[in-house]
Amino acid sequence: MIKGKFKFLKPGPLADGELQVVLVKTTPADPVKKYVPGYEFEMREKGRRAGAIRLRIGRTRPLSGWCGHIGYEVDENYRGKHFAARACRLIFPIAYAHGLRTIWITCDPRNMASRRTCEIAGGKYADTRPVPKGTEMYREGKRRVRRYRFDLKGFN
Repeated sequence: MIKGKFKFLKPGPLADGELQVVLVKTTPADPVKKYVPGYEFEMREKGRRAGAIRLRIGRTRPLSGWCGHIGYEVDENYRGKHFAARACRLIFPIAYAHGLRTIWITCDPRNMASRRTCEIAGGKYADTRPVPKGTEMYREGKRRVRRYRFDLKGFN
């Protein structure tokens, strides 16, 4: 967890060419569920929703081990434009501003598009791990994740 009282930041406009990343929701920590605070953004092209990306802020074993700090999905009509990788790079400074210097993104080992996204965004493959039994991800049927490490130096 992040120490002290958590304060959400106002990221302002985030854009990379035709891709805009727009904050749509913040979620406070939930100590009962052991959830950390998070941001949810929409990826947009020309004002239209192209996907979503979420950033979780914290230093916990689940985040570094199997959940990851960032989750994303790109709507089918917008795939192939590297929107997820570009959106990751746009929100890295927010993680950095919250004191995170390293973040993790995980994906299903069979998801070649997500693996490529992590590589394009600058992640370094760390390992492939089992998802612990009893976790929400395990109950959803996920059994293994590939972990990518991102060092955020230069994203401040």
